[in-house]
Amino acid sequence: QVQLVESGGGLVQAGDSLRLSCAASGSTFSDYAMAWFRQAPGTGREFVAASWSDGSAYYADSVKGRFTIARHHANHTMSLQMNSLQPEDAAVYYCAADRRKSRTYYYTPKYDYWGQGTRVTVSS
Repeated sequence: QVQLVESGGGLVQAGDSLRLSCAASGSTFSDYAMAWFRQAPGTGREFVAASWSDGSAYYADSVKGRFTIARHHANHTMSLQMNSLQPEDAAVYYCAADRRKSRTYYYTPKYDYWGQGTRVTVSS
């Protein structure tokens, strides 16, 4: 069992930066695949970035070069550094985890554990 809690969302201006964090508890952390998804009003849950236990990272084309995912094993947290934010990045961002997730399907929203989300608003 894993419990996930996101933090760091807020209101920023276009071109600015934010860093989101996801705190994990309730089970072992290092063996889990971790990911960030986002959902804007009227849309489905969209893949953003994923981090595997071996250090591999994957990014959606829409954020590659602007966002960076990282794991911080000492305190069981994961972060998402978001730079050059644009209005289309505005959404509720969700943290996800899965101990047995297949690497082939890193982009699918079929993870076993989810946080409640943190809202990111970008003004122009």
